[in-house]
Amino acid sequence: MNRKMVFYTCGQMLLLEAVLLLLPVATALIYRESCVLSLLWAMAAALLAGFLIMLVSKPKDTVIYSKEGFVITALTWVMFSAIGALPFVISGEIPSYIDAFFETVSGFTTTGASILTDIESMSKGLLMWRSFTHWVGGMGILVMVMAVAPMTTDRSIHIMRAEMPGPVVGKLVPRARQTAKILYVIYFILTVLEIILLLCGGMNLFEAMIYTFGTAGTGGFGCYGDSMAGFTPYLQWVVTAFMFIFGINFNLYYLALIKRFKAVFSSEELWTYTGIVLISATAIALNVRSMYPTLGEAVRHSAFQVMSIVSTSGFATTDFNLWPDFSRIIIVILMVIGACAGSTAGGLKVSRVIMLFKSVKRELKRMLHPRSVQTVRFEGKPLEDKTISGVCIYFAIYMAIVFTLLLLISWEPFDFETKFTTVLTCFNNVGPGLGAVGPSGNFAGYSDITKLILSVAMLLGRLEIYPMIFALSPSVWTKKS
Repeated sequence: MNRKMVFYTCGQMLLLEAVLLLLPVATALIYRESCVLSLLWAMAAALLAGFLIMLVSKPKDTVIYSKEGFVITALTWVMFSAIGALPFVISGEIPSYIDAFFETVSGFTTTGASILTDIESMSKGLLMWRSFTHWVGGMGILVMVMAVAPMTTDRSIHIMRAEMPGPVVGKLVPRARQTAKILYVIYFILTVLEIILLLCGGMNLFEAMIYTFGTAGTGGFGCYGDSMAGFTPYLQWVVTAFMFIFGINFNLYYLALIKRFKAVFSSEELWTYTGIVLISATAIALNVRSMYPTLGEAVRHSAFQVMSIVSTSGFATTDFNLWPDFSRIIIVILMVIGACAGSTAGGLKVSRVIMLFKSVKRELKRMLHPRSVQTVRFEGKPLEDKTISGVCIYFAIYMAIVFTLLLLISWEPFDFETKFTTVLTCFNNVGPGLGAVGPSGNFAGYSDITKLILSVAMLLGRLEIYPMIFALSPSVWTKKS
């Protein structure tokens, strides 16, 4: 393992975090808030730590492989969260470091689970930092660096594969850095477009940026305790539309830009994702119709909550805790499925679900016709057995982690519904769950130990398990590995 290259790259990432803190610093200066000092202290800490790490670990060999890519990704996300929590603690707005760490991990992993009980009392500078972490984490911290600056690492595709969500990550163009640039240009354009549309609906610039960052990163942090319940139907529909848009595989936007529309509209994952959304929203709207004055309002809340959960954004316009069990079960299923691979959303991903169902279908056919040759096809192409095997193994590990996490927090004084959906919502980077952690609740009632466990769960979910497992494995750090 090229340890020096791993730590040197992590040091570079901390320098980036210092630069990212300029946006909340500017916000605090505009609103003349005292939290600017806490943000500046955090910037100084990031710069100092970054330069020291780079100074003591300057590598001679800059080549990295898959193993280094996984470890760099895991360590970067942990260090970003550790430094990113400092402004909350230094300012005193979140006095407990563990609480601040949980909130920051939730931000960078685009989970949106919160320990805050009075969001409106937070300073605007720290609210901006809190939501900006969504935007940064949505597409990926290291992918951002690849997009804006030449990395000193060779074979940087290993980093992209470790950080981008989905069963398979490939390059849109021959060079990984160009792929990262294309992805971030699309990401930035969509972000600006949403800000403009929200401004047209009456939001001020601060609110528009906060809710756009939460939508683009599919995170869900806002600046009001009722999330989006207090906004107009127009604004809620805009956010609903963009949650759907940011849940789509970004590769399809690139294909649309180069006018390969046939490939876009023949995407199996896109149509399945759209079908899941439409069927779920319709079923819930019919189920909750009697709870709202008009059918239109029932449809609006149903569509918003379905998109919020399936895209793992976590916004809310109503308390779905109060919905009938039929609708709440659909919500739980959507927490697990998530949106498309290659999007900013969490969850298993629609592509994996499709592959799992097709592999089960193939095995059932083999039982009836043992001598027949059954091929699993996805997006019009036959899948290799190693790809199918990889998806099945991922699902097995996924389920094992869910039940392990559930056991680890089982001693907490909450009902099973709360604890089960706590695990699902953190591991799948959704945000709100059911019971005490529903849209009108929060995670403040959990102990510090459980908050740390859930922080690990959020990192495991966002990085899709393997980077964190490799980073915590002693054998990966040995000289022979």
